[in-house]
Amino acid sequence: MIHSSDKKQIVKWLRNKFVIAGAVFTIWICFLDENNLLERFHHLRELKQLEADKAYYQKKIEEDKKRLNELKTDDENLEKFAREQYLMKKDNEDVFVIVEE
Repeated sequence: MIHSSDKKQIVKWLRNKFVIAGAVFTIWICFLDENNLLERFHHLRELKQLEADKAYYQKKIEEDKKRLNELKTDDENLEKFAREQYLMKKDNEDVFVIVEE
């Protein structure tokens, strides 16, 4: 239970201009400022997502560079790629496309 002398000290402490200024400053920084805590957490979450995207695309670029190098150096791979991706064929061939459902 809080005694009346304790209440007086709490009220006296709350009336201190430095405590009031500190409380206003803290509220301003945490909630009202353009770069408040909520925005910072949102930006941190977005940054993590962008870093994950960056890692994915860097991996994809490396795979594509490797595949491109294979296509440039080996005619057999180039022919296989053209047949699979663009359904190209030789003049005397028939191509059947089987779609699995």
